[in-house]
Formats: sequence, C-alpha cells, structure tokens
Amino acid sequence: MLFQIFDAFKSRLHDSNSKVNQVALETMHKMIPLLKDSLSPVINMLIPAIVDNNLNSKNPGIYAAATNVIQALCQHLDTSLLLQPFCTKAQFLNGKAKQDLTEKLA
Repeated sequence: MLFQIFDAFKSRLHDSNSKVNQVALETMHKMIPLLKDSLSPVINMLIPAIVDNNLNSKNPGIYAAATNVIQALCQHLDTSLLLQPFCTKAQFLNGKAKQDLTEKLA
C-alpha cells in the first residue's frame, strides 16, 4: 500500500507545474515527522524525486521546500537509511544541489 501511494505521489514531486511541485514538497515536509522510519521501504524512490531538479531549482519556493524536506528527513529518519541514497545522488548532481547534499552527508 505504501508503495502505491508514494509511487503516485512521486510524480507530483516532478510535476512541470511549479505550484503543484511546490505543494507536493511542502506536503512531503509535513508527512515526514508523522511517518518517520516507516518511510524506509520507499526512501530509495523518494530521495531522487525530492532531489532531482528541486535542489537546483531557480524557483526560490521550490528550492526552499526541497531543502526543508531534506532537513526533515535528516531529523526524523534513522540517518543510516539516508546514507546510501544521499551518496548515490551526490555523485551525479552538480551545482548547488551537489553542495547541499554533500553538506548533509558530512
């Protein structure tokens, strides 16, 4: 069930409509403290959806929402769950997104 919900939700994190994308990120930020480590089965699906495009977005609202989501993940999930997906994404990112994710890894 969790996979089905987040598989559908994931596409909203990539939505071409910036308002939809931003609301999806803000909603994700609200869900993380409630779901915490129960997100572990879908974390490998969510991190690329959260990071790709959003951390390098020129839209300040989307960028802020994406950084808030990353911060919430670090605060509310076991950091060992985040290490591998963050490392994998950091290898292939560039610009501000690479810097932001590398700082989180450090």
